[in-house]
Amino acid sequence: MALDVDRVRAIADRVAASSGLEVLDVEFLGGGKARMLRVFLDRPAAGNDPLAGVTHEDCANFSREFGTILDVEDVMPGSYTLEVSSPGLDRKLVKPADFARFVGSRVKLMTREPVDNNRHFEGRLESFQNGCLMLDLSVASHKSRKKMGDAAGTKIEIAFANVEKANLVPEF
Repeated sequence: MALDVDRVRAIADRVAASSGLEVLDVEFLGGGKARMLRVFLDRPAAGNDPLAGVTHEDCANFSREFGTILDVEDVMPGSYTLEVSSPGLDRKLVKPADFARFVGSRVKLMTREPVDNNRHFEGRLESFQNGCLMLDLSVASHKSRKKMGDAAGTKIEIAFANVEKANLVPEF
């Protein structure tokens, strides 16, 4: 029996929604006897406060219910390890809604195509509108400003479609 990725995601979404949670990402890793199914959860009501998100208890309850359904329905044939966690302080930003939600936060991102002769940026996400994000690069770390060269200290607009990878940068 082959793995039905869409069915696994649908079950994860259903179980999460029943607890007021949201599935951010589902990853399938490894192969053979070392297969892993990793699910990242969040609580939508947490706003942009990453500390108000998913608790350990949320993860444990989701894992128990989700794992039972997967096993009873034999959705994940063979043995596997289920790992459930929050996205962490340095969470990935993947969807447009992620960027809209975390306006005002520091982000680090890499673009597919260079913007002003650079593909790596760090700064404060000032806005996200009409498929474009505006970064204030003046708040980047010293190390990042050095890499960005002339771009440091300025604001830059980057099309969402050009973002290859993005993460929040924890601020303490």
